[in-house]
Amino acid sequence: MVTKGHMGAMPPGGLSNRDEPEFYVAPLPRSHSLFFSRALTFILLFLLWVLLSGKFDLFHLALGILSCAIITYFSGDLLLPELQSRGLFFSWVRFVRYIPWLLYQIFLANLHMLWLVFHPRMMERIDPRIVRFQSRLKKELALVTLANAITLTPGTITVYLSVEGEFKVHAIDRTSAEALPGEMEQRVAQVFEED
Repeated sequence: MVTKGHMGAMPPGGLSNRDEPEFYVAPLPRSHSLFFSRALTFILLFLLWVLLSGKFDLFHLALGILSCAIITYFSGDLLLPELQSRGLFFSWVRFVRYIPWLLYQIFLANLHMLWLVFHPRMMERIDPRIVRFQSRLKKELALVTLANAITLTPGTITVYLSVEGEFKVHAIDRTSAEALPGEMEQRVAQVFEED
């Protein structure tokens, strides 16, 4: 039984890998997907505006709405370029579940940096290097999320990222370099359903 989507023409060759669906559910048109993406972008920007400004008078709220509308109009497709409206909610749920793990990794990396800096043989322990690896991630948003997560983690900085997923990361020591891409890439892949 079809509960979401709209009716569309049957794809060429009929349905595959399904035994008894009554209808083919066509994906939402790009205009609907773009609308939901821009609406969510506007809402997130406005919530951030209210949170950071702390002003609730009419002038500041109107200024926030105007600013967020202009930004959404010109660059609203940059925040959520690949997410379709039907899977948007679950993508955000997976991303919200990913954030505590990332914060924990940032905390652990801070402890490692603290240990490294105060170690009596600090100059021997610090061994900077550029690590190159090919990511298995395909979506651009997933690649950017991984690059930002690496940079947010103290001790590593993403210095280069290609569209094909080639990374160059500066690591401050061997321990930080050996962890790449590791579990962080797996977690990002789960968020964007690339596993």
